[in-house]
Amino acid sequence: MLHYRTRRRLFSTLVLIVAYVTLLSPIAFVMIASFDYGQRAYVVFPPDRFTLDSYWRIPMRYWDSLWISVRVALLCMLISCAIGIPAAIGIVRSNLPGKAALLAVFRAPMQIPAVVSGVAFLHLYYLIGPLLGLQFVGSFVGMVIAHVFAATPYVVGTLVSVLQRFNYELEEAALVLGASRWGTFRQVTLPMLKPGIFAGALYAFMISFAEVPISVFLAGSRMVTFPVEVFNSMLFDFEPSILAISSIVTILSLTLVWLSQWAVGLDKFVQVGGAD
Repeated sequence: MLHYRTRRRLFSTLVLIVAYVTLLSPIAFVMIASFDYGQRAYVVFPPDRFTLDSYWRIPMRYWDSLWISVRVALLCMLISCAIGIPAAIGIVRSNLPGKAALLAVFRAPMQIPAVVSGVAFLHLYYLIGPLLGLQFVGSFVGMVIAHVFAATPYVVGTLVSVLQRFNYELEEAALVLGASRWGTFRQVTLPMLKPGIFAGALYAFMISFAEVPISVFLAGSRMVTFPVEVFNSMLFDFEPSILAISSIVTILSLTLVWLSQWAVGLDKFVQVGGAD
């Protein structure tokens, strides 16, 4: 028995190592290659010598597109949570007929290829834009609307999974002890749902920030998100500063995930809903 457990532990460790190497190798490659010197039209790995030249020469258009992506992602996150949180609570707790079909509708954007969604929004904006006297293609509002469409299903799915494991006896106990409906929701329900809400918001932000196919179709001369800017640069004119700005964004993203984990705690996701 001990021999079997040892082999299983070694196998699990090997699988974990392979998974980490597979996930982190591309990131490590980009970050190390970003320290190469000179303005070359190709990637050198490992660098001949390590310098910060690529970081000092990052064009301003990358910073502008990064700021656009952050603003779009933040607003997308807020709107997706405003839509997804009530929708998830209503789907799980209501007695509406056809709740499974309604949940499938909210999850439908996850099943549609992003390229198809981008083409659909492009044609929709060209159709309703002249009717409303508005220009959605290449605009901040048009980009946010499309990103909300792609991000909301992740908020709904995350919160629905938390609500399905929620221990409703806690709410009943609070009501029996004299708490009001609002007090029960604020002091019992909301703290238990907070990890799921936080995770859904983080998902929405990252989905919007990393969105490429939809953003490519809806971008304009003054509305180019960071992933689209990097994609265009890689496609037409590669420069080492792409690796530098990508490394900076990677570090910021990992820091955001770490802060989120520290603020909420992964253990709380397991504890949500109480004991079964």
